[in-house]
Amino acid sequence: MKARIAFILALVTIPATVLPGYRLLYREELYTLYHQHLYQYSERIAENIVWLESALRADYANPLNAIAVIRTERDWERYRYLFEMQLNLLLVESYVQWAARYTKREAYFFNAPFREQNLESLEIAESLFETARYYWFEAATWSARASDLRTVHLPEIENWADRSHRIETRQLDYERVIDRHLARLEEVRRAFLAMDDSTY
Repeated sequence: MKARIAFILALVTIPATVLPGYRLLYREELYTLYHQHLYQYSERIAENIVWLESALRADYANPLNAIAVIRTERDWERYRYLFEMQLNLLLVESYVQWAARYTKREAYFFNAPFREQNLESLEIAESLFETARYYWFEAATWSARASDLRTVHLPEIENWADRSHRIETRQLDYERVIDRHLARLEEVRRAFLAMDDSTY
């Protein structure tokens, strides 16, 4: 028992050494930093957006270090198209989640004293929805390119191919979702703009 306590005390008294950092260079490395949180706070969503946008700007790792097993040039081409689509699709989802934190579903009369703050919040939400729309068009473009190589099968990223198929068949259509959000946002904005001193 005394030896165990002495060992723990020795570990505690050893000065901590600073280890050098590891620089993330490739898309695959940055992509692995994206993660879903149980509670979607703005800071956590923003963190994921930073990793995903950094991944979009980064180079691909060597095909030997890809997420899927790459054997041919056609495999490599489909992998890159699906990867681009996946990154853009995750950015769409992240921006929609972030915008949802700033939008209101109803403009209640008791919100009248905070009219300006609510209008400002709606403006932020609108901007985030428009950014999501941009990434949606990018995701749809890359999905269309990947569909030309539909015969190439990469089992490790089969879920990406499934999402691509859902985009092609319009089962997954974030443009429609974003349009609905923006239409509701505009209704709420009109309701806030119609409020005056007699509202509350």
